[in-house]
Amino acid sequence: MTVNAVLVSEADPPPGDEPVEWLLLTSLPVDDVEQVRQVVQFYCVRWMIEVFFRVLKSGCRVEERRFEHIDRLLACLAVYIVAAWRTLYVCRLGRGCPEMSCEAVFEAAEWKSVWKVVQRQDPPRKPPPLGMMVRLVAQLGGYVNRKRTDQPGPQTVWIGLQRMHDFALCWQLFGPEAKNQFSTCV
Repeated sequence: MTVNAVLVSEADPPPGDEPVEWLLLTSLPVDDVEQVRQVVQFYCVRWMIEVFFRVLKSGCRVEERRFEHIDRLLACLAVYIVAAWRTLYVCRLGRGCPEMSCEAVFEAAEWKSVWKVVQRQDPPRKPPPLGMMVRLVAQLGGYVNRKRTDQPGPQTVWIGLQRMHDFALCWQLFGPEAKNQFSTCV
């Protein structure tokens, strides 16, 4: 097997910091600049892949599931992959597009119920921005919302999303919009 080495150095480090250097070993060809760039791009997304599998293993506890048949495991894994993807999607979109309406990701019952539980007040008429909503969801998972710039991570978001689903179901069944459903039964 041929192994190629690519040395990547940070061109403009922050003042007072040492430049970051990566020595990447790969079996991919590195005969021209485009191939080298592709190796570096693959390495850059490696971290997100690791975070995805951490969410799948730790958040969904996929390794703890014991099934007698592989088809049951595969069906369970398919659901957990969607849950892990949504967790990362919410985190990344909340960081990348914090001013976007939260309704791009959350249903009305989801964001309204979380708002009511975390803020302890009626939800606003206009949906809050996504960045704010991600912080509120993460607070359900243990995130401490400080004035610093720290963003919630996948762990507090996945725990918060689990709790959010329960609150959203209660909102749909017993919340302000649901009162009309029960008044016809009485």
